[in-house]
Amino acid sequence: MTTIIRSHPRLPARRATKPSRTCYPLDVVYAQAGLAAPRAREIAPARIPFPYRSLLVHERDMTLTLEAHFGGRVALRALSTFHDGASYFRRVLLVHERSARPVEMGAIRIDLDAFAPRIRAAILRNRVPLGRVLRDGGVDFRSRPSAFLSVTPNSEMMGVFWMREPRTLYGRRTEMSVGGRKIGDIVEVLPRV
Repeated sequence: MTTIIRSHPRLPARRATKPSRTCYPLDVVYAQAGLAAPRAREIAPARIPFPYRSLLVHERDMTLTLEAHFGGRVALRALSTFHDGASYFRRVLLVHERSARPVEMGAIRIDLDAFAPRIRAAILRNRVPLGRVLRDGGVDFRSRPSAFLSVTPNSEMMGVFWMREPRTLYGRRTEMSVGGRKIGDIVEVLPRV
């Protein structure tokens, strides 16, 4: 796991804070790691094939959605993390707890100041999926998809997802809010299922 903590952002502020780009914050965490991000383009939800559509086109907790689909709890593996001012960025892999099969790669930018110290500490430990941390901590949060994505994986993503050749993957960009206040941005990409 790569952990980078800095008080001054390495990336220009306009790149780290502009949430309108297709892959934000996935592009930022890949750039921070010195890797080219996978290519992605926005697509209409109706163009996402099943079962990906049922896993992505909703406003439910993604952790619970994945656990219901794959039949068991998912565990978190942190791939990279860093701070940029008040924002905490991390790229994670969610895996089926028993088989270790990858079920999602996610990139998160989250405002840690929005949480009580114990929730903030649980997020920073990088051991439990964000949805479970917030649910178990009694945080009433909302995840609202803002875009759906068709993703061409790069070689790093192919390795993480156990892929032999590049095939189209699907994902979504989500805005997270607490009490009507936006507190984070997430990109979630699913492996081939």
